[in-house]
Amino acid sequence: MNTRARILLLIPHLGGGGAARVTAILAAQLNANRFEVHLGVVTGDGAGCGSLPAHVHVHALGARRVRESWPAIWRLVRRIRPDVILSGMAHLNVAVLMLRPLIPRATRILVRQNAEPGNRDAGRLTPVLYRLLYPKADGVICQTQSMAEALAKATGTSANLHVLPNPVDTRSACSRTSETGLWSGPGPHLLAAGRLAPEKGFDLLLRAMALLRGQFPSADLTILGAGPEEDSLLELVRELALEDRVRFSGHVADPQAWFPGASLFVLPSRREGLPNALLEAAAAGLPIAATPARGGLGELLAGNDGVWLARDVSAEGIEHAIATALHTLTTDQRFSHPWIEKFRTEHAVPRYEALIEAALAEGGEPSGGLQSGISALRVEARRAAGIWRSGLHPAPAPTEETLPLQRSRSPVRTR
Repeated sequence: MNTRARILLLIPHLGGGGAARVTAILAAQLNANRFEVHLGVVTGDGAGCGSLPAHVHVHALGARRVRESWPAIWRLVRRIRPDVILSGMAHLNVAVLMLRPLIPRATRILVRQNAEPGNRDAGRLTPVLYRLLYPKADGVICQTQSMAEALAKATGTSANLHVLPNPVDTRSACSRTSETGLWSGPGPHLLAAGRLAPEKGFDLLLRAMALLRGQFPSADLTILGAGPEEDSLLELVRELALEDRVRFSGHVADPQAWFPGASLFVLPSRREGLPNALLEAAAAGLPIAATPARGGLGELLAGNDGVWLARDVSAEGIEHAIATALHTLTTDQRFSHPWIEKFRTEHAVPRYEALIEAALAEGGEPSGGLQSGISALRVEARRAAGIWRSGLHPAPAPTEETLPLQRSRSPVRTR
C-alpha cells in the first residue's frame, strides 16, 4: 500500500530562471520515502527534465502559454489526484487558484511567489487578482520578509503567508573551482546574470562600467540572460563605446560554469526578490557587489564580509561599490559567506517538506464536483467585479508576530 503523499509541482518550463531552478531542486530532493513526486511542465515538451532522478514523474502538458494551460492542468489533476499542488510562479499561481472550485477540497494548494506585487516578474497581476485569489491558497510561500509584507498589503491578509529560503545546490556551485576558459584578457572579470528587464538594472550597470574605465581600463563584463530589454541594452553599449568591454551571452543552461575566473559578481537590481543567481554565486564564494534593491536584499547582504553594498540604486552607487571591491580584492579571492547557510538544500528543502506536511495535516472536505465548481467560478467572477468597483484598500503590513513563519503542525496523515 502506498502511504506516501502525492505532490504535484507545477512550473511553466525548466528553461532556466530562478523559479525553474528552485522547482527542479525540490523535485529532485523532496524525500522520496515520504512523497511521490510529480512535476508538471506546463509549456513545451518537458525539455530540461533529463537530469531529474528516475523517481520523479514528469508530465509535459504542452500548452502554448500559461494563460491557456488551465484545461491541461485540470486534466492532470483529475488523472493523478495529488494530495498537494505546489505552483512555482505568479502567473501560473493564478491559473491554479482559478481552478480551486474544480479541485477536491482535500487537495491542498500551495503557491510560491517569485517576485513582489507590481514587479514585472510577477506576471503583471492586477490588485484584484491578488486580493481575490491568493487568500484561497492553503499557503503562499514568500522568499523574503519584505515580499511577505508586500503580499499582505496586496491580498488583505497575512494568515496564509510563509517565508521560506530558496533552496540552492551549493555543492554544485562549489565544485566549479578550476575551469577558467570562458574568460580571456587581464581582467578584472565582472559577472552579472538575470532577465534583461528594467527592474534588473543592467542599464545602470553599463553606465557604471563606463564610469569605471578610468580606474580599471581592462575590466570586462559578461551578462548572462535574455529578455525584452536586450536591444536597448545593446544600443546603450554602443552609445557608451563599451563594445570591447561588455558581452551578452544570452540564456545559458549552466551559469555556474562562469564562476571560476570571475573576479566579482554584480547584482545591479532596482527591485528584487531573492535571485538564485546571487545565492549560487555566494555559494561558490564569489565576492559580491550589489545594490540595496527594494525587496529586502539590502538587509540580507549588509555588513557581510565579501559583500560591497552600493550606497543607493544608481550608476554612481554601483560604480563606487565595484571600485571599492576591486581595490580591496586579491586575485581570485573567495569568501565563505556564512549567511548562505540557511539556503543550502539540506536546510531549505526540509522547510518545504514541513510546510507540505502541515498543509496535509489540515485536511479538507470533499468538493461538490464539477457542477458546484462551475457555480463557484461564476460566483468568483461576480465577486471579482465587485472588488474591482469597490476599490478596497490594502490591509496593514504584517509584523514578525503576525506572519505564520514557524507554526507547529502535526505530522502528515497517510491515505
